[in-house]
Amino acid sequence: MSTSINRRQLLRSGFLAVSACSVIPAYSWGRNLKHFDLDSKGRLIHSPFLREYTLPLNRHLKDPVLRLHSNENPYGPSPNAVEAVRENAPMGNWYAWDAEDEMKEILAEKEGVSPDHIMITPGSTQILQDAAIFFFRNGGNLVSADPTFMTIIRVARTAGAEWKAIPLTDSWSHDLKAMESATDSNTRLIYVCNPNNPTGSLTPVEDLLTFCDKMSSRVPVFVDEAYYEFLEPGSQPSMVRLIRQGKDVIVARTFSKIHGMAGLRMGYAIGQPKTLDTIRNYIIQGMGVSITSMMAARASLMDKDFQNLARTKNKEARDYTLTSLRSMGYSPVESHTSFILFPIQMEGQTFLSKMNALGVGVRSLAINEQTYCRVSIGKMEEMEQFITAIDKVLS
Repeated sequence: MSTSINRRQLLRSGFLAVSACSVIPAYSWGRNLKHFDLDSKGRLIHSPFLREYTLPLNRHLKDPVLRLHSNENPYGPSPNAVEAVRENAPMGNWYAWDAEDEMKEILAEKEGVSPDHIMITPGSTQILQDAAIFFFRNGGNLVSADPTFMTIIRVARTAGAEWKAIPLTDSWSHDLKAMESATDSNTRLIYVCNPNNPTGSLTPVEDLLTFCDKMSSRVPVFVDEAYYEFLEPGSQPSMVRLIRQGKDVIVARTFSKIHGMAGLRMGYAIGQPKTLDTIRNYIIQGMGVSITSMMAARASLMDKDFQNLARTKNKEARDYTLTSLRSMGYSPVESHTSFILFPIQMEGQTFLSKMNALGVGVRSLAINEQTYCRVSIGKMEEMEQFITAIDKVLS
């Protein structure tokens, strides 16, 4: 049974702090395991279909030399963004209100909407959390794929929502027909992550456009496009086109991926002004992003050369890794992101320990009890080291 919980109760209970911990990479081991449920094998329980292996609580384990576990951009931030931080650091005593208004205008022009369609957030994680708190403050259910990115789901369930988890198809695409069938009068939100995390797969965009167009007349649809910029420009239409048509769709974007600003925390949402205003007023936003981060994001947006470099280098290293894995007999999921998922035949914790001993940080997941490695795409030389380590550990 769903329970209702109001915003004041959430804040009093410390819920927001716990929900933030729920998205910290499990690779940080013992410090954050208390915020997760564990199964009988000691794996983190993310969903009915997804478990995650962790390293044992042992301080003598070697810290990974290669950071291939958190989908970070190894080339960023843009040199222009770094210079912008340096130049604007003395303005750190100022609130960022004016800079935020200017940033909204820049992003609105980029997305082809008016500034009131834009909400500035610290990365895309914040709007995922805020949407969950807002839409599920009085219960209801959330429809999404499983496995997928869990932030909005964790927060929604803590707020009292029921989660309708729809398995991905055999081709790792969202099962849009099943998601439509699962939507009922108690559904408050549909969540779609495309390209999807942790699989790297892409749901056919024309199918998704049709789905979002249809379903948004019944219930708001939240589309997480964190990895959208890794697609070739112009090759795949964003769901923002539906927002321009007045559809009740929210799209989240982040500067953590293609822009390499994961530690600077900058992102934004595009949606209908009424929806964003209601969320903003309920959550009370306005001071989440520093003026230095906003100026860095502004400089990065203008640095098309850096974005093209990061996209091209990511694709080159990703293609190399996919080809290498296939030549070694593995079957990686076709990736459209900055990471690759592939099945392995080794117990996950043992696998992590062996890779860590070689100085390579990766993630290990169990999807339907099949063990997988998820590796972030680093620089070419890092992926060559990864392939060498995989050959030693799994052969």
